[in-house]
Amino acid sequence: MSKLLAYDPAKHAELLTHYCLYAAPGERLLIGASSAALPLVAETHRAMLRAGARPVVRLGYPSQDDDLAALASDEVLDTTHMADVEDMRAMDGTLRILTPEAPGSGTDGPGDAARRARLGASRAALAAARAGKKWSLTLYPTPHAAEQAGMNEAEFGDFVMRAMFLDRPDPVAAWGEVRATQARLIERLTRADTVKIEAAGTDLTLRVGGRTWANSDGKRNMPSGEVFTGPREDSAEGYVTFDIPAEYGGVLVRGARLEFRAGQVVSARADEGEATLHAALATDPGARFLGELGIGTNSGIQRPTGNILFDEKIGGTVHLAVGRSYPETGGTNQSAVHWDLIADLRGGGRILLDGELWQENGQFV
Repeated sequence: MSKLLAYDPAKHAELLTHYCLYAAPGERLLIGASSAALPLVAETHRAMLRAGARPVVRLGYPSQDDDLAALASDEVLDTTHMADVEDMRAMDGTLRILTPEAPGSGTDGPGDAARRARLGASRAALAAARAGKKWSLTLYPTPHAAEQAGMNEAEFGDFVMRAMFLDRPDPVAAWGEVRATQARLIERLTRADTVKIEAAGTDLTLRVGGRTWANSDGKRNMPSGEVFTGPREDSAEGYVTFDIPAEYGGVLVRGARLEFRAGQVVSARADEGEATLHAALATDPGARFLGELGIGTNSGIQRPTGNILFDEKIGGTVHLAVGRSYPETGGTNQSAVHWDLIADLRGGGRILLDGELWQENGQFV
């Protein structure tokens, strides 16, 4: 076994600053994170200053959203102050650093799930302002994230470094190779009108004709490795089972199954976290429609870690996001929610484009 590669926040910060956000002199760039990520926050702040940018650091604390959902008054829970929205509009770009922590006070009771959904809905204007700027999302390897992934801290730090190609002499060139490979997939996908996904517990058809496929090459998500689009809002027909657990509002949802008619979720259940699933879908009208179809391509990520940033990129998986579309794909669905749910096709699933087999058992044919 090769020697484990130690996690290096300075290398991580350089990649985020110069590749993901391509920081330019004078730009006002927001760094948002929990205090648990201070080593990466500090290195990124320094890297952005050296690039001539104006970094703005906003720190929260672990389980802060749990406290907001549990303790905030109705007015605070249901509204975002316009000063916060205007401040977001004044940014040139944003970086959000995920810092997975052990669940706080939140539970999966209907009332708790509904309050977390209301908190998410109140941030719709903030999300819209952020979406209009360049943005990037990454993860700082916390002890809880390692535990979720079934690794010790050293193993998980090594996993994170390699997933971002920070073990390579030229990580930017490595991400260029990912971009080229995915461009070839997009060339075929662009000619398709219907996408059919088949697997155990899944038989779902979507229409994507006229929509734009995005090449996720590590700029917006670090790490990445996916192609995605916004399916036609009224096109989803059939049912899908998501066999990789997904977290929402600090609650893990396992075995979610959705049924669609004319694009809308008409039935939903889950083996675990069902109250959270229903609360997310009830956030607003757009939360019951799909905003994204994504296809994972990263063969370097082989097993679920319990974190969506990595899990949705697993080669041989597909993910569907209920809620908000990305405008650059041509999607028009509006929602405060954008929640990715993942189905693993490596054990007998397949994808058909206009009836033609395109992927089987996670392998492109």
